[in-house]
This record gives sequence, C-alpha cells and structure tokens, in this order.
Amino acid sequence: MIELVHLEKKYENSTPLKDVSTIINDGDVISVIGPSGTGKSTLLRCINMLERPTGGQILLDGVDITAPGYDVTQARRRMGMVFQSFNLFGHLTVIENLMAAPVDILGRTKQEAYETGVELLKRVGLEGREFRYPDQLSGGQKQRVAIARTLAMDPEIILLDEPTSALDPAMVGEVQSVIRDLAGSGKTMMIVTHEMSFARAICNRVFFMDQGGIYEDGTPDQIFDSPERELTRRFVRKLRVLELFIENAKYDYISADKEIDIYCLKNNIPARTKYRIRLTMEEIVQQLLLPQGDILPVRILVEYSGEEEKTTVTISYSGAGFDPADGENKLAYDTLKKTVADISYKYDSEAELPNSVTVLI
Repeated sequence: MIELVHLEKKYENSTPLKDVSTIINDGDVISVIGPSGTGKSTLLRCINMLERPTGGQILLDGVDITAPGYDVTQARRRMGMVFQSFNLFGHLTVIENLMAAPVDILGRTKQEAYETGVELLKRVGLEGREFRYPDQLSGGQKQRVAIARTLAMDPEIILLDEPTSALDPAMVGEVQSVIRDLAGSGKTMMIVTHEMSFARAICNRVFFMDQGGIYEDGTPDQIFDSPERELTRRFVRKLRVLELFIENAKYDYISADKEIDIYCLKNNIPARTKYRIRLTMEEIVQQLLLPQGDILPVRILVEYSGEEEKTTVTISYSGAGFDPADGENKLAYDTLKKTVADISYKYDSEAELPNSVTVLI
C-alpha cells in the first residue's frame, strides 16, 4: 500500500503538487488524467523518488521513503517505471537491455536473467527479437521492450507515464494490448494517459488532477459518466465534444483532419464513424456551403456517445437561410444522405449563427 500525506512539489516558478493526500491500495489499477501541466507526471516521478518532494510524506507499506537517510533504491526495487520516451540503451541489444538491471541490481546470474528476458519478450509479443538493437525496432516495439525491461525487475508496483503518447496511432494498439494484460495480473499500477477509452477499460480508479492535486477520485463510471465536481465535468465534456471553426477561406482542412483523428482515437470511435464525420465536413461544408459565398464563419460541433454508439455533427453558419438540400450539388447531398442516419436543417433568425444542419451518424 502507498499512502501520500500532504505531498508537495515546488519548482522555482510553479507548484504542480500543492497538497496531495490519498491511499493507493495493493492491486489498484489507477488511470491518472487531466489537462496538461496539472502534475500528473510529477506525481508518478515523486512516488518513484525520481523527483524528491518538497513537502509531505510517501509511505510505502508504512515506511516513509521521503525520510532523511532512507535508501531510495530499496523502494525503487519494488517499483517499475515506464517512460513515454522508451529510455532504452541504444548500444545494447534488446535482451541486454532486459538483463542489465536484474544482474547489476538484483544480483541474478546472466543465465537466469537471459531466460527471464526471453520469456518476457514472448509475453509482450517480441519473440525472436532478442539480438536486435533499439534502432532496428518500431516505436511500438521499443515501448514493449521498455515494458518487458520493467517487468524483468519483478516489481510490485508499475508506474507508466503516458506510454503511448510518443507513438504513431497505428502503434498505440499493440502497446495498449500489453498494458491491458498487465492490468489483469494483480500488480498495482498507475497510468498517466490521454487515451480516455483505454483508461476507462483497464482501471478500477481514476484520478482527475487539477488545481495542484487530485481534484476528483472515483470509479471510471463516476468520473466519465457522472463526475461530481465542476472542473471534472468540463474536462470530460471537452473530451466528448470536438469543435472546429472555419473563419476564412484559407482554413487548414489538413489540420482539421488531424484533429478529427486525435478526437476519434481518444474516444475509441470506430473507423467507419470517423470516415462519416470527414464525409460530412467534405460534402456539407466544402461542396455545398462554401460555394454559396456569405456563410462564414462556420462552426462544426462533433458529439460522440459511446453508450449509444451514436455521433451527432452539427454545422452552424451565417448568412440568409439556406438548406443544403436545396443546393445545386445534388450528388454531394445524396451521397451523404445515403451514408448517414439522418440530416435535418433549421433556421433561427435570433441565433448568432442562424443556419444549422444536424447530421446523425
């Protein structure tokens, strides 16, 4: 069990952790979420004593590991840390990366460390890559090696700091699969992540961090479906809603596509739905609205419901009343209509953007 008692971490120009008190039970799998800069990574680094707290205590099974004179290597032998940047030794082969710490720190024989390393590589799906070097691996493979290296120390506690953030979207799934397997192993785990659907799927607790600490602590259902505090509600709603604004003719549609990719990845939105979101933008905005002329600005609001597996795309715009169904490009409208569940239009003269098209996917 880990107990944090009034934990504080100050830097010269900021205090990411002001007063953090909580208990992490044996076997807990905790997802740590929140806006950037709210101390999520700092919390993990303090627990592992990679960052020394400036106040408070960290009790590991009742022992204060922040106390003067305490040998922090004793605590680190019980904790493994997986970083977003892999931190593999480039001059060592994969198996040598796995063997180094068990031999040097735990005093295991090279043969024992080698056999354990081979088994761990099988576990993370990298059998047969023992003698490759890190620069011969993909990003996802490097991160799986980093996880195997952590497991080679047989830690009781595993801390993962945004383990998929440095990966291409195509590689995220293979690393998440390994972490899902670990989450069912009974080890205590804390995972800083921006992948909300993944966080929800693997954990039994969620820490939402803001205002210098753990702003809200609850079950996945509570945090993601019924948060009790205002900042949590705002954060969760923002995750579920994507807003795009087209203010001029030079709008960057490539960047918009990237934002849609990130939004769909974070919310585990199926590929077919992502395609239809893009198709809605292309057919309604680019093919039907922009040729009309005076319709800017345009606001696109995408809302996804995982529970109902439904997506609503609302496109609001300026100008006189114009229903895209009445546009000259009948092919664009009919193509979209055949692909989505419903398209509706309304005009409200009192609204800031009086025209509104709602597409149900």
